[in-house]
Amino acid sequence: MASALILLVLLVVIAAGLALWGVGIYNGLITARNAYKNAFAQIDVQLQRRFDLIPNLVETVKGYMRHERETLEAVTQARNLAQAGLSAAKADPGDPAAMAQLAQSQGMLNGALGRLLAVSEAYPDLKASQNMMQLTEELTSTENKVAFARQAYNDSVMAYNNKREVFPSSVLAGMFNFKEAALLDIPADRAEVRDVPKVTF
Repeated sequence: MASALILLVLLVVIAAGLALWGVGIYNGLITARNAYKNAFAQIDVQLQRRFDLIPNLVETVKGYMRHERETLEAVTQARNLAQAGLSAAKADPGDPAAMAQLAQSQGMLNGALGRLLAVSEAYPDLKASQNMMQLTEELTSTENKVAFARQAYNDSVMAYNNKREVFPSSVLAGMFNFKEAALLDIPADRAEVRDVPKVTF
């Protein structure tokens, strides 16, 4: 009778230990998922700041570059697509399709901005404009912050994915549908900057 009671207590202790161990793994997965979502929120903040700068940049450039309507329209259109890509990614950070859409739209925006800045080189008065210098400095600063935020996000995604893939966490991750999170790789797409377009009046 005493040995049965000892065995029962031992089984309860083992079951409690396994339950606590499982709860610890589950909480670790939740914490890692929340960490990459929080890191994505920092990308969101910096990209929104970048989006807010672009209309000011376009307005500043518009007065000087009357013959570059297509370039200005391309920047505006790329900004709108990039905002749509960000909205999709905000709805489900880490989702591979949403992150691919965000990366593609940001790459298009990078290319359009690169072409705009390359064309602006042909306008000395524009380059010397205090407003233009300030906007390009803010844009560069914001792009650096986006790069840092993206790196922090990718590090958090890597930590989460590692945690969900290693055994025994992978068992609980599968049971509770912890999906793999996608990295964010925004193409630099600066090739257009090297080939300065010809400006005709």
